[in-house]
Amino acid sequence: MSQDPGPGADHPFDIVPPAAIRDGTATDAYFRRTERALDAAGRNPHVVAEVTLGQFPSGDPHLFAGIEDAVHLFEGLPVDVYALPPGTFFDGGPVLRIEGPYRDFARYETSLLGFLSQATAFATAAHDLRRAAPDTPVLSFGARHLHPSLAAVLERSALLAGLDGFSHVAAGDVLGREASGTMPHALVICFGRGEQAAAWRAFDDAVAPDVPRTALVDTYSDEVDEALRAAEAVDDLSGVRLDTTGSRRGDFRHICREVRWELDTRGHEDIDVFVSGGLGVDDLRELRDVVDGFGVGGAISDADPVDFGLDIVAVEGDPAAKRGKLSLPKQAYRTPDGAHHVGLAREEGPADGEPLLEPVVEDGEVVAEFDLDAGIERAREDAALVYGES
Repeated sequence: MSQDPGPGADHPFDIVPPAAIRDGTATDAYFRRTERALDAAGRNPHVVAEVTLGQFPSGDPHLFAGIEDAVHLFEGLPVDVYALPPGTFFDGGPVLRIEGPYRDFARYETSLLGFLSQATAFATAAHDLRRAAPDTPVLSFGARHLHPSLAAVLERSALLAGLDGFSHVAAGDVLGREASGTMPHALVICFGRGEQAAAWRAFDDAVAPDVPRTALVDTYSDEVDEALRAAEAVDDLSGVRLDTTGSRRGDFRHICREVRWELDTRGHEDIDVFVSGGLGVDDLRELRDVVDGFGVGGAISDADPVDFGLDIVAVEGDPAAKRGKLSLPKQAYRTPDGAHHVGLAREEGPADGEPLLEPVVEDGEVVAEFDLDAGIERAREDAALVYGES
């Protein structure tokens, strides 16, 4: 007897389809009810709505991301949209402004905030890591902590923040970038205790010539022991990776230094030492001078979504903000000293201030281009201003 496959049969992975995002059914129910109420009352006022994080600069910078997805919500709608370019640091005030008939875009608020909140959180967390180890390669290994549908968002945000690579293959296909990675403990375990060298050689034999030969060296025995065995087992070994479980680490900095020392004394100065496994900002600061690279996961993927809100600030040109919000359209500026200034859009900005909110949608047409490399460069230059670092 056949069984009813149930209501979720068409969506086995609990992924809301892109069509639902585009048509606005990926929304909170009260926006659909608001539409009905406005239709019934014959009202569709022209409004200005702003996405903000706080009202005034707070001194706690975030790195703006996610706009390249968000703009597609407004294609074909009778609205104009202004936004910060991706890779811009902000610490309050508006990051996006919408001008148009409210009824025409109301249902997209849920998806809009989701696009911006998650990506900005990832980018900000990744940049904290970048600042902690500015001269050491850092790769994003966090996709395993997320729903797979968010992998490309995570990896794009990590690259925007200046990280050097990522691990997720399908995300790489979306972004047009090659994923990076070495080997898991599972490969070594499949060969068995005492057969680590066979696993390392199998990896060397099987992967493409341009893949770095980096051996995982902490599966069964001491990191120094396995590192030296790997160096002897694989010709042209490029590196070793320590992914030691926290409960077994002891003084991890000391372990890394010992591995480096013992490799060097045997003529393996050209073999790099990489580390991964539950690392955060403090770990990168502590280890950056004794290792050659990091793989970081949860410190990026576990970042709390940024608490953006969308609020109407003007109706038919008149001030209309709710309590606790600031009325009328605003502009944000970057001043030459790296400060972030927020003022009324109708007024003159600060001397030599760079207006940050730029047109991204004009009457439903996307007019901005979002190049990842350009965003990476903007984030680097903006960070130099905001943090006073080169």
